[in-house]
Amino acid sequence: MKTLKIIFFTCICLAFVFACKNENKDATSTSTVTQTDNTSGERSGQAFIEDDGSTPNILQIAIGSKDHTTLVAAVQAAQLENALVNAGPLMVFAPTNEAFAALPDGTVDNLLKPENKDALANILKYHVTPGNYSKDFLKKFKKLGQANNSYVKVEVVDGEPMIGGAKIIASVPAGNGIIHVIDKVLLPPTEE
Repeated sequence: MKTLKIIFFTCICLAFVFACKNENKDATSTSTVTQTDNTSGERSGQAFIEDDGSTPNILQIAIGSKDHTTLVAAVQAAQLENALVNAGPLMVFAPTNEAFAALPDGTVDNLLKPENKDALANILKYHVTPGNYSKDFLKKFKKLGQANNSYVKVEVVDGEPMIGGAKIIASVPAGNGIIHVIDKVLLPPTEE
């Protein structure tokens, strides 16, 4: 009886091995994916995959917006592109070029310097929160947890949600969340 169990177990193991071997053979023979050597110094990740068939993600929408060129430059300088294309859902509060221009002179140029990458990333992450909430639904919150581990205050002023004092001037759905266009750059609270 013990010998019969060993033979049965061996047969099952062999069947499994051969099935896996054939499955791998089929998978490799039909695969059309090719790997390229990434020695050119180009950045990689999901943000750099071209896909014309899907609903545009948050990064793709921002790149295509003439009103968000400063935001896109900041995201690129902080190397946060891949964060904006993850599956989400993500909610991004996207300041316009005018919002960045309203900062004190030299602020944006200073933040875009390589040595200020961490500070810039912290500010940009303060504009991102998990979820996919409409402008009206945001009225139900008092604060939102942001990607930089801080909270931003939500107030309702004249029936409109204000996020950290910024007004939402438009909302754009994306494949991985939603973009709320805002009229002010959100600055994270400073640690004391």
